[in-house]
Order: sequence, then structure tokens, then C-alpha cells
Amino acid sequence: MKSVGESTAERAPLSRDRVLLSAVAVADMGGLGALTIRSLAQQLGVKPMSVYHYVANKDEILDGIVDLVFGEIELPVPGGDWQTEMRRRANSARRVLSRHPWAIGLLQSRTSPGVATLRQYDAIIGTLRGAGFSVRMTAHAYALLDAYVYGFALSEAALPIHGPDTVTDVAASMMEHFSAATYPHLVEFSVEHIMKPDYNFGDEFEFGLTLILDALTASIPDDREPGG
Repeated sequence: MKSVGESTAERAPLSRDRVLLSAVAVADMGGLGALTIRSLAQQLGVKPMSVYHYVANKDEILDGIVDLVFGEIELPVPGGDWQTEMRRRANSARRVLSRHPWAIGLLQSRTSPGVATLRQYDAIIGTLRGAGFSVRMTAHAYALLDAYVYGFALSEAALPIHGPDTVTDVAASMMEHFSAATYPHLVEFSVEHIMKPDYNFGDEFEFGLTLILDALTASIPDDREPGG
């Protein structure tokens, strides 16, 4: 799936869609702090006042780009195997947030959700309800899954490592600041796990996701009666 931050038509006529796509590109390059009306206008190659013909203010831009990010995340399909659908959605969300780490703290913050956002909400709720979760347990499951996905994405974005190839050098540099005598468990963990050639922090995602999905499965009533 193509990232919404990619430039697909730099010379296309100015439009709301182009403004929002360019806003995503600015945020991808410099973070959310870099996104201003002025920087957006520079990205578009227009004067700042031209931007206001398509978006009223910064809040409208944030609403729009959050909806674009939600639009990149694959929708679970209600009625299918709920674990498969929610696993696919979780992995898709993680990939999307790795492209747009600035969005992690925004996805749940907007009060004027767009169409893509509402579709996500409805599809997730429908998938969980179709699996047999009560309304109350659907709320619990939804919150738990999103907290895990967004939290993991935030951890990945904050780590000083960038892929498995950088782990050993970063870990070795950090270990210069502490001794085995003072922190024996930390050293053992680093040497026996973190600094192994095949270590990849991202592999932890599937382990945790499986635990959550399996634990949630145990909460589905045997009779699967709807209600809440």
C-alpha cells in the first residue's frame, strides 16, 4: 500500500487533498513540530494565504492528516476469523506508524473524525462483536489492543537503534557505562539476548500480540450471546 506521504503529482493543481498529502510529507520529514502553514506552503510551492483556501486552520490540517493515516491502515473484516483480522489490522497499524511516527500521539486525540477514522472504529467494533464479545468486553479488547499497538510503535520510534544491524554497536556503547559487578542481570540480559546476531526488537511484537489475542479469546462466552 502506498504511503500517503509520497509525492504523486508535484505539479497537480492545488486542492484540499494535495494540501493534506503535502502536510503528511512535511510531518514525515521533520516531525509534527515542523508542520506550520508556512512550511506547508513552501512544500506546495505557494504563498501561505493560498493554503487557507483549502483548510481553515492548523486543527483542520491535523484532522485531515490523521484521517489519511487511518486510511492507510488495513480494515479488519467483520465476520471473518477475528484473531486473523485483528492480527492483520495490528500489523498494518504498526507498519503505518513506522512510516508516520508523528501520528502515534494524534490518532486518539482528534474530536472531528473523518470517514477513514470512522470506518476503522466501526470495522474493529464489528469484528469484535461478531466474535462474540459483549459490548463491555469489546471496549476492553479495543482499548487493550490499541494500547499495545500504539505503545509498541512508540517504543520502536524512540529506540536509538535502527534495525538489527545497529543493535550490537549501540548496546556495546551503552555497556561501557556500567559494570557486570554492579548490574549483573542487565549485563547477562544484554550479552545473552540483546547482542545476539539475530536479535531484533521488532520480533517482540508478535509474541505480545499473540498473548493478548489468546487471553481475549478466553473471555468470549461459550454461548456467544450478544448483548452487554
